[in-house]
Amino acid sequence: MSMLDTHTILTIIATALIGGLVGLDRTAVGQFMISQPIVAAPLIGWILGDVTTGLVIGASLELIWVLDMPIGSFVPANSTISSISATAIAILASNHHASLSVIGFSLLLTTGMVPLTMIADTMVRKWNSRLSDIVLASHGVKMRTALAKAHFLGLAAFYLKSCILYLIFLPVGIIAVAIFTNLPENFHRAMSFFVKLLPLLGSAMMVRNLSPTTFDVFLLTGFTISVISMPVFHTPEFTIMLLLVTGVLLGARSSEVWR
Repeated sequence: MSMLDTHTILTIIATALIGGLVGLDRTAVGQFMISQPIVAAPLIGWILGDVTTGLVIGASLELIWVLDMPIGSFVPANSTISSISATAIAILASNHHASLSVIGFSLLLTTGMVPLTMIADTMVRKWNSRLSDIVLASHGVKMRTALAKAHFLGLAAFYLKSCILYLIFLPVGIIAVAIFTNLPENFHRAMSFFVKLLPLLGSAMMVRNLSPTTFDVFLLTGFTISVISMPVFHTPEFTIMLLLVTGVLLGARSSEVWR
């Protein structure tokens, strides 16, 4: 099967269209947290038939960027594009069953694309800021029409930006993974180890930014859930880790938003 056959190309286009809608949740519409990696990556994974890959990628990236929020003029790394791209690349390049090494390589690859997402976000914000000048130059009824038009154009700009980036990142990523699979086994072991280390790195970064009181609450809650889940429900350790990470991330995110 070709790397970029008709089915794969159509899936890439569908992922770009869905990813563009999810990306609007970052700042443009709603802000319901759907755009957070811990939600966006498993969602795309579920659509593409591999939720586990989405959970691993989403949890890893959320730990790193959970407190990196687009406040004011600050343009952070677009974690939504990175998490969705990494998930889609890993799944599509592996025929829906991504190995740990491919997940690690996809994470590393999309993390390297972060500067491009930040440049694109900055360009769209600058373009959208010009729309306000057009609205202010209007008067009366024309101002209302211009305001409505400016809102739709601003949303369209954010949406198209994400779609275009996905249409660039996904094919490039799939080709890169195909090259990576032919590398010696040492490279694959290194990428697998990289994935295992990411939660430790993300946890350290999160603890560094959280207050001791907040961290103590999350730590106690996680410990209690672990003690109850393992002997009572016989829950696998990996599932418990993902649930704990999800709860801590959402709690940390909500506490920062409402602080």
